[in-house]
Amino acid sequence: MSARKVLIATKTYPSISTKYKETVCTAGILLSEDEKPQQWIRIYPIPFRYMDYDKRYPRWSIIRAEISKDEKDSRLESFRANHSTIEIIRKIDTSNNWQERKSLLLPLKFDSIEQIREQNKSLGIIKPRSIKRYYCKSTEREWQPKQQAVLDQLDLFEESIDLEKIPYQFGYEFTDEAGSQHKYSISDWEIMQLYRNCRDNSQANNLLAKEQESLNKVKQKLEGFIIDKDLHFIVGNLKNHRKSFMIIGLFYPKIVQLQQLSLF
Repeated sequence: MSARKVLIATKTYPSISTKYKETVCTAGILLSEDEKPQQWIRIYPIPFRYMDYDKRYPRWSIIRAEISKDEKDSRLESFRANHSTIEIIRKIDTSNNWQERKSLLLPLKFDSIEQIREQNKSLGIIKPRSIKRYYCKSTEREWQPKQQAVLDQLDLFEESIDLEKIPYQFGYEFTDEAGSQHKYSISDWEIMQLYRNCRDNSQANNLLAKEQESLNKVKQKLEGFIIDKDLHFIVGNLKNHRKSFMIIGLFYPKIVQLQQLSLF
């Protein structure tokens, strides 16, 4: 392993794994020592909520950690990290309309999902040509039996931190710059936490009403991104399903010079 700098661009909502217990997938940019962007990088698995507090890096932070290529994952961007070596160097703010964030992410932008595939990549950022709609659909309210068994085992043998199953899936239908149409779900931890915060802060008198209020607020937020933000999608595929991509992070500086995504 070698110590490298990495910009943390997004983190996915924690998932239950029969192999790794609870994990988070982190996506970001591998940087040179003078903090020039070099390539997209995926660090997995990360037991984020079980790490020491000083190791729990926020989004948009630059960290240094010992990393090495994941030899069990042939995707070019997949690395493992020595969690104990994580050092948070600094956090990049939103000054000058996200200028520093743009300077690190957008040089590595792709035109389309097809371009990502053609280059044998599994991770990247794209700007949709147009967005047809935001969508939300109900999902299972409980973890799958195998996942629940992992949680039960954690309860018995380790200090467990309750992990809530989010019973909704959020996403966008959009067209990329190559004209291809896609319908991708969002696994961005920030969006899941937005839903939870809105629900928990609701003054409604029952759970169903609290959830509906929070869904309306999430809808308002994500549809608002289409109108007044220069919305980009950080996308990634699955190890065992290379053709299946999802949105793992949203990048949304303000629109400059009235550049605006069209709605069908």
